[in-house]
Amino acid sequence: MKMAGLEYCGVKNIDGPLVFVDGVSNVAYDELVEITAPNGELRLGQVLDVTSHSAVVQVFGGSDALSPAGTRTRFLGSSLRIPVSKDMLGRIFDGLGRPKDGLPSLLRAERRDVNGLPVNPYAREYPRDFIQTGISAIDLMNTLVRGQKLPIFSGNGLPHNRIAAQIARQAKLLNEDVDFAIVFAAMGVKHDVARFFIDSFEQSGVLNNVAMFLSLADDPSVERLITPRSALTLAEYLAFDEGMHVLVLITDMSNYCESLREIATARGEIPSRKGYPGYLYSDLASLYERAGRLRGGAGSITQMPILTMPSDDISHPIPDLTGYITEGQIVLERDMFQRGIYPPVAGLPSLSRLMKDGIGKGRTRDDHPHVASQLFAAYSKVKDVRALASVIGEEELSPVDKLFVKFGNAFENRVVAQGEYENRSIEQTLALGWDVLKILPRAELLRVSEEELKQYYDQGNTATTVFKP
Repeated sequence: MKMAGLEYCGVKNIDGPLVFVDGVSNVAYDELVEITAPNGELRLGQVLDVTSHSAVVQVFGGSDALSPAGTRTRFLGSSLRIPVSKDMLGRIFDGLGRPKDGLPSLLRAERRDVNGLPVNPYAREYPRDFIQTGISAIDLMNTLVRGQKLPIFSGNGLPHNRIAAQIARQAKLLNEDVDFAIVFAAMGVKHDVARFFIDSFEQSGVLNNVAMFLSLADDPSVERLITPRSALTLAEYLAFDEGMHVLVLITDMSNYCESLREIATARGEIPSRKGYPGYLYSDLASLYERAGRLRGGAGSITQMPILTMPSDDISHPIPDLTGYITEGQIVLERDMFQRGIYPPVAGLPSLSRLMKDGIGKGRTRDDHPHVASQLFAAYSKVKDVRALASVIGEEELSPVDKLFVKFGNAFENRVVAQGEYENRSIEQTLALGWDVLKILPRAELLRVSEEELKQYYDQGNTATTVFKP
């Protein structure tokens, strides 16, 4: 044990957000550090690396105004902890859990380690409960399940924030009269983006049920590494201690990874793909895996991180590694967005790996799995027919191929496209799915049963309506 209150005067070096301290002993990884600038200003830091006689400290408030000779450090003997309480709902905090809304700090709040506690995999409950987002492209084809981690892969200028806000406004569990508590974390976003979410939550009446953690673009970049951990620490308390269902929205994970790369470069680490540190996968997993349900527990954490793919490249390390860790992805397509389709959810690269366990009999509707499969198969053929039409011209297509072109347009403009404040039930979504399938000949529908065809396809359908180009 180091001496209580021992303060070290002077540091060896200051490099960006990092401070290098020599001559220390009994210092632990992730330990909290109190840093005093020459002008007397107090800042917090965290130990990133430690040897038998030195430590590397990342400074949350930035290293401006620090000097090697005049800076003093005090190692506090514990990791970073933030207050957690139900009273944090309706409040706005910075990345370290300090009030940012002008209201006082919480007086009677329990303090929890931002790194969380490991969960025994055997204690996890398999996610199975369907969450209705009110967005047809998600509910029908890429279903969100309670306890799932389902990221949104987007690009600069695409409406990922609008989609996330719409999900936060509309998400609900079927046949259960419960509300989601929403924990929102923003890293490196502009003030107008933060203002958009605040206004959206206010106008929809859910702001009192939202806790926001904001580390904006003009805040020190190193705080972005703590922001999602602070948000998830509160989410774990609400879900596993208070029994609440929590939806965690995190934007933008690309900004988080850029900060991680900045710190790794300052530490002189050997870079991996595109300059990111080799531990990027495990670091992302330490965040994403803090979603789920516990056996015997009433609460759950459903996580929807948002990341903007650099140059819309889905093979970039950030979306690539995220896809390995999470259970699917919602991919936004720029071409659909430019054609005025909202939400521009790509039909083929988007998927939800837990969808099969959250839909069907007793959860949504018996025909849901078959309808989704049939729509996916038909839309896949639409892509091939459009490629062929771009070569030979649409007028040279066969009659059936022309029907697939018509189906593709109807699917995008009637099923995928909807209003930003339009909340569709799963029954309405399935009805729209069957409506567009009626454009195709019966012989082309091989993934739905004969009973389903009689019940949903034949009603109000004739050969004229089916085969009309």
